[in-house]
Amino acid sequence: MPSSGQRRDPLPVYCFKVKIVGVAEPNTAFFKSVSGLKSETEVVDFQEGGQNEFTHRLVGPTKWGNLILKRGFSKDAALMDWRQQWVSGAKQRRNIEIAQLDTKLQEVCVWEFKDGWPCKWEMSEFDASKSELAIETLEIAHHGLANIRKSF
Repeated sequence: MPSSGQRRDPLPVYCFKVKIVGVAEPNTAFFKSVSGLKSETEVVDFQEGGQNEFTHRLVGPTKWGNLILKRGFSKDAALMDWRQQWVSGAKQRRNIEIAQLDTKLQEVCVWEFKDGWPCKWEMSEFDASKSELAIETLEIAHHGLANIRKSF
């Protein structure tokens, strides 16, 4: 238990917000889910001549997963327009912020991703036998995590 006497409960996954700087006004869009917040540093094995007891495990490059944003399709075409700009040659990278919120909707942690660009846009399947919402998915490639702001 923390010495201050405050509880440190885990945060719920449904409290988050996404900001794509310069794409949607007022720069915050509502999403059903966000995934791809991950990084992985490659391990490079190096066998030294004459050393048979172990293999050196060296640090390789770090790879960042693409961000995958899903939301209910609506008349707001900002995400699809941003993707279409990339297809037609008007390429503009954008910074993306993903904030974890507490149950009082206060920011607890913000991840900032640099120079994102929409590498894939997808619309859910249309099926007259289902009563589900139409979901659009935007996949964003980026240059990695620029900064993490924490308030805990």
